[in-house]
Amino acid sequence: MDPRLFLADLEAKPESLRRLAATLTDGDPWHGLPDRVERVLLLGMGSSRYAAEMAALRLRAAGVDAVAEYASTATSYPPGPRTLVVAISATGTSQETLDATSHYQGSAPLVALTNVPDSPLAKVADLVVPMHAGVEAGGVACRTFQHTLVLLLDLVARLTAQRAAPGDRRRDIAGLARRAADATEDLLTRRDEWLPVAVEVLDGPHGVYTLAPAERLSSAMQSALMVREGPRRPADGCETGDWSHVDVYLTKTLDYRALLFPGSRYDGPALDWLRQRAATVLAVGAEVTGAAATVRYRGDDEPAVRLLTETLVAELAAARWWADS
Repeated sequence: MDPRLFLADLEAKPESLRRLAATLTDGDPWHGLPDRVERVLLLGMGSSRYAAEMAALRLRAAGVDAVAEYASTATSYPPGPRTLVVAISATGTSQETLDATSHYQGSAPLVALTNVPDSPLAKVADLVVPMHAGVEAGGVACRTFQHTLVLLLDLVARLTAQRAAPGDRRRDIAGLARRAADATEDLLTRRDEWLPVAVEVLDGPHGVYTLAPAERLSSAMQSALMVREGPRRPADGCETGDWSHVDVYLTKTLDYRALLFPGSRYDGPALDWLRQRAATVLAVGAEVTGAAATVRYRGDDEPAVRLLTETLVAELAAARWWADS
């Protein structure tokens, strides 16, 4: 792991996303899925599971029986020909994910979503969907996380928009990827304006606490992971509504630094507590009354663009702290 290479990986995000968009325009990465899918099981660990939770929630909202599991779980859906199993691992070597697939090999359609098409995970799958994120030389899953989100959104669209022509679906997701690339590029280009302020706001003695709505909980979890994984600072992610039940207590005793991704209908209660306890808040993607600072970027009025972009704020802060450590 190398902080300079991690920063280079982040700086390569826009071009990488545009290449993925071109790949989606040219073909269907999920071609070869069974015609009839009754349930979807998404397996992964870490960043892979964060992305999977987003996809499972969207599938359920559209009426599809779907769940995202820790690959390390001892039990889950039984195998069957109409249960689609999507195993997610950027490296294709996560031991828990490999172990989980052994329960489904030969008895359920098994897809490997991986950045390494010749990895051990790919070799046991019926279908391989490459992430096309390139080599992450910094040793941290950043571009692969972003690409996983895009490809899972494409899977959701495929399974829920049956009336849409395949070409229309691919154009929709490819267009979203391009808009996210533009948003990412905007944040990177203007980082000298907003990053020093963001780093100062979040730089407290007791770590960083991230909040996001359930639909974008992956942003909070991934952001906290980036702070832990690179600079090795304390960080914790939480769903905004649940925050008032599980994390609010810390605001009474800590120098609480909150990284808020607005958009939950429960932003208000969380912000009320944060103000009462004199917590310091950095808002990303929307104006928030009482925030110490706000980071805005191109396209942040579109929730799907936020989903694919907003973690870059924590990633760049983590890169700065990591380089200075």
